[in-house]
Amino acid sequence: MAARHGLGRAWAGCSLQGRRLAHAGARRQLQREYDAVVIGGGHNGLVAAAYLQKSGVRTAVLERRHLLGGAAVTEEIVPGFKFSRASYLLSLLRPRISTELELQRHGLRVYTRDPYSFTPVLEDGQAWRSLLLGHDMVETQRQIAQFSSKDAQAYPKYEAFLSRLVSALDPLLDAAPVDPAAWSQGPLLQRLRALRGLQPLLRAGLALGKQLPQYYQVLTAPITRILDLWFESEPLKATLATDAVIGAMASPHTPGSGYVLLHHVMGELEGRKGAWGYVAGGMGGVSQAIAGAAAAHGADIFTEKPVARVLLGLRGEAQGVVLQDGTEVKSKLVLSNASAQLTFLQLVPPEQVPEEFLQHVAQLDTRSPVTKINGKCQWGTSHSLPHRGPLGQWDTVGACEMLLPWEEGAVMGLCEAPCCSLSPEGKPAFSCTTPSVSAVLPVSLGSAICPGPSGCQEHGRLLCPSDSPPLRHPQWLWIGCPASWLRPTPVLAARCPITSAPST
Repeated sequence: MAARHGLGRAWAGCSLQGRRLAHAGARRQLQREYDAVVIGGGHNGLVAAAYLQKSGVRTAVLERRHLLGGAAVTEEIVPGFKFSRASYLLSLLRPRISTELELQRHGLRVYTRDPYSFTPVLEDGQAWRSLLLGHDMVETQRQIAQFSSKDAQAYPKYEAFLSRLVSALDPLLDAAPVDPAAWSQGPLLQRLRALRGLQPLLRAGLALGKQLPQYYQVLTAPITRILDLWFESEPLKATLATDAVIGAMASPHTPGSGYVLLHHVMGELEGRKGAWGYVAGGMGGVSQAIAGAAAAHGADIFTEKPVARVLLGLRGEAQGVVLQDGTEVKSKLVLSNASAQLTFLQLVPPEQVPEEFLQHVAQLDTRSPVTKINGKCQWGTSHSLPHRGPLGQWDTVGACEMLLPWEEGAVMGLCEAPCCSLSPEGKPAFSCTTPSVSAVLPVSLGSAICPGPSGCQEHGRLLCPSDSPPLRHPQWLWIGCPASWLRPTPVLAARCPITSAPST
């Protein structure tokens, strides 16, 4: 884990006289001094706190909100209904972290999503077919063969191609990032040690061998070019291309979109590469398990403790934080789980940070093309599904990523115009009247995923800029007051045969 190595170096440089060993059980009151303070109780901050406390560093986590988790939370945003409010699937949590922090012992339960993708296809505006992809290669090939027998034969080779790239790059995720500056600075022995950081990178290159140019293309080319090399059927290419643009302000035709696809195949669940899964109780279950591990080692974890600023010494060294109520908490090490913009533009005194660095931080573009909508919808087995067969049951299809709409070029375009063009004022030009939508119905998996009488309900994602006004756009959707539950528009309903009016 790169962060772990970095923390180790930072901690080694602190002048603290001795490291006080942790003890089990968190203290009930905030202490005025800790060895380390973590700003923000998102899952990354909690992981850092758990490792620090496990190694004997007395650590406190200070979270602004009333609950932990950041983007990995389960929250009752509609009375009686719980949602994975932001992130909704687990895959990219490093297996090493899960093992070393014993997250299963602290309550983490994950159910692999299989099959994982469902694309209904309306042909000639009349007949429905569908493409269902899963981990059963024989069944997946049968599904693809509906549209192209050639693609069905190529698909296992495509999967093997990506798997080899993932296997080569995977060790880099647990290694410290290469620091080129360290090669030319400091004593000779220190520079030689820094060169050892190249070993994982060199091993990755050797593992790829003669196919390195092909893999380089995956990381730099548009995903459309990559998929065109492998497949011919539009439904399959559109389905695979979706993973290359989710969360990125890009279209499938944007150079580098192939790299985004890689993130969706680099995960792992219970030894299965590329698998994604639902967390029991929603994504808050991940954060609660990590927090449980940190607390078990003795970390202090607090909610509703917003940090106002970081205390710095005359040489710019961290000395602690000041809360919004004026409380000072001293520490030798401060870690921020907040965004770079919030950390360096608001929490750290600007005179302590190089101006050029602040300009780079201020220019970071963090816009997203995704608007996520959580809602309670009416559904049931009486709905007409465009998929038939042994995998065509609601408890299976409902848990898939349902990609809507699909028609010739609709998904491959993925709202390229509004996401990639700007108005004269420099803002995204919102001209997409049929946004691409991916919908998930986690409640279809029952109480194991969504405990309680209400459970975790459905959500949809619109692939259009998040700073757009989608909730007011007459051609997208409207919100029914006062319940504020998602109501599908005719645009969605016409392309989704399993969508009906929600209960209110």
